[in-house]
Amino acid sequence: MSASQYATMPDTAISSRVQTLREAFVRQGFSDPLVAESFALVREVAGLTVGMRHFDVQLLGGYALLRGHVAEMQTGEGKTLTSTLPACTAAFAGIPVHIVTVNDYLARRDAETMGPVFGALGLSVGVIVHGLTLEERRAAYACDVTYCTNKELVFDYLKDRLTLGRMPNSLYVQLERLSGESSRPHQLLLRGLHYAIVDEADSVLVDEARTPLVIAGRGNTDYERHVYEQALSVARRLKQGSDFRLHVRERHIRLTEEGLARVSELTRSLDGVWQGRGRREDLVRHALTALHLFIRDKHYVVQDAKVQIVDEYTGRLMPDRSWERGLHQMIDAKEECPLSDRQETLARISYQRFFRRYLRLAGMTGTAREIAGELWSVYRLSVVSIPTNRPLRRRRRPLRLHRTSTDRWNDLVRSVQVLHQEGRPVLIGTRSVAASEHCSRLLSEAGLPHRVLNARQDKEEADIIARAGENGQITVATNMAGRGTDIHLDPTVAARGGLHVIATERHDAGRIDRQLFGRCGRQGDPGSYQALLSLEDELVTAHVSRLWWLLASVALSLGMRWPALIMFWWAQRSAERIHTRMRTAVMRIDDQLDSTLAFAGRLE
Repeated sequence: MSASQYATMPDTAISSRVQTLREAFVRQGFSDPLVAESFALVREVAGLTVGMRHFDVQLLGGYALLRGHVAEMQTGEGKTLTSTLPACTAAFAGIPVHIVTVNDYLARRDAETMGPVFGALGLSVGVIVHGLTLEERRAAYACDVTYCTNKELVFDYLKDRLTLGRMPNSLYVQLERLSGESSRPHQLLLRGLHYAIVDEADSVLVDEARTPLVIAGRGNTDYERHVYEQALSVARRLKQGSDFRLHVRERHIRLTEEGLARVSELTRSLDGVWQGRGRREDLVRHALTALHLFIRDKHYVVQDAKVQIVDEYTGRLMPDRSWERGLHQMIDAKEECPLSDRQETLARISYQRFFRRYLRLAGMTGTAREIAGELWSVYRLSVVSIPTNRPLRRRRRPLRLHRTSTDRWNDLVRSVQVLHQEGRPVLIGTRSVAASEHCSRLLSEAGLPHRVLNARQDKEEADIIARAGENGQITVATNMAGRGTDIHLDPTVAARGGLHVIATERHDAGRIDRQLFGRCGRQGDPGSYQALLSLEDELVTAHVSRLWWLLASVALSLGMRWPALIMFWWAQRSAERIHTRMRTAVMRIDDQLDSTLAFAGRLE
């Protein structure tokens, strides 16, 4: 049946055709002719219900997702609409579908936006966000298509693992299900891991894979506040270099022999936990970590007298997350906040291990080619690049290098003043909450009106980003930068050259820089981007030797840029290699734990 015939079909005929497709998929599987019919039907229904008819390139993207690939689609190419094609097709075949995204706002928005498409095709849609009851979650997962965030999904899976306990196999689960509604299988939230479409796949499958997901219960509270305060007091009296070594790149602190002796001397008069050498050194090491490796308004913020973790890749708050093994309580004491409860691990799993358990897995993102090798080696996902619907009109302006961060910020203010006078909107990307607020102060001093988007304003994200393309608008954002949300330009703005994006630092991964630059020039709109860097940027100071830095600094003062450019390139590659090793280590530990616990018959 042709697309034009679908466009003129009445609702009853569409329902009949859906039923025919359901039966055909069960008998024949995902054969190309059936997939083509399904895509054509979904395409026409989307045009009738939400006024968005899939472009040809979106059909290509949908086919790649159905076949289990990562579809690399440029930002603004309509990944949300594209996902309805494989989601509906899989649902027709009776396969439960999870569409996984990075935050509650996007999960709720996408479910509401695409809901009419699924509804017209007789498919039910659920959404999983923070704060739902167990019954609400169970009902959402029972739908044909469920929109959810990666963290909520994994935690719900771990809850199910805790519910099942030591049930040996699926046959035992089915037998117990016969005992009635009160049995453990009837208390499960999920129906299994069948087919997942992961939005922002680079963020979910790679960036966030460095840290395992843990369900914890209230643990031992023997450590009181005064113990943490004593540890911080001792740590503040130790000298970097002689007493301890700070390894910023690996985020690790090592006490030297002199430092160990110094700790023993400083704690000689203390009693209790300080009398045990291992516990004493562990406490001081945690205190040094809290003081030197976890920085306020970068790794966390303090709101309502509570330490809240900031996701370093998305810039968003993670209110229900905490650091383990007493580190969070140490930071509570450092910031003079009430101590949160110590947590003991009840269940854990890494993203790598979790997503490999899906029978079918696919992903979509604007930046995947840099990590194609890792996606294949870990998840057996190949990357397919999808062309844009319209030619890109995004222009790159020359990168500008400065010796000091002060020079860079001054240059930024001057550039923004010029662009603001031209009436062009500007989006300024920063690496941390502190940097975004420093930039805001400079713009205020220059009399430039602007809006700030960081972890403190995350509830206003949609509104701030929606207005970022207005005439003369200035937006300062951390790397959350409204990822997944379109920036619509005023007609007069498009005539002036569109949105201009300025990156004030390089990120640890080049993909995050590309995501920021992708905020402009979307869907064929005009736009431009530029990076303003300084030799004092964190990426450089953490990953480049002092000798290289001096060489680049001298060369830049003489008008030679190439040593500094090489230095930035090397620093970013170095950071990416370190993060890759960390993800590999998490996966290796997870695999070892899996085999150990399987032998012992215990929970993962």
